[in-house]
Amino acid sequence: MLKETIICIVIVIAIVFGNSVTQDYTKESVNELSSGLMALRENISQENMGNDKIKSEADNVYKNWEKRHEKLAYYIEHDELEKVETELIGIKSDLETEDYEELVIGIDKSVFILKHIEDKYAFNLQNIF
Repeated sequence: MLKETIICIVIVIAIVFGNSVTQDYTKESVNELSSGLMALRENISQENMGNDKIKSEADNVYKNWEKRHEKLAYYIEHDELEKVETELIGIKSDLETEDYEELVIGIDKSVFILKHIEDKYAFNLQNIF
């Protein structure tokens, strides 16, 4: 009986620790990507910014996403990650066509989806029950 209790306690501790690690990485990823997207949005609103600088910032955000996507895919639903990927590709295409209104909408959608992922995978009472 004591042996089974100790095994159960160790398993629960491992689950809580693993969730803490993944939650921290998710928060870090969402904050970094969201801040990059919001900086891109601010630079679009400034009329003195060149299209090349905006494209390079968008490429940096996409490269950051590609780097983080691999680790996030281990524990986040792929459908959620595909939504972000779709919006980022839409951002790149809107940037190529210089459709800045749609670009801003795509950035806002991407930030919303990222925040949704962070909230959905948060370790709190609402998500447990």
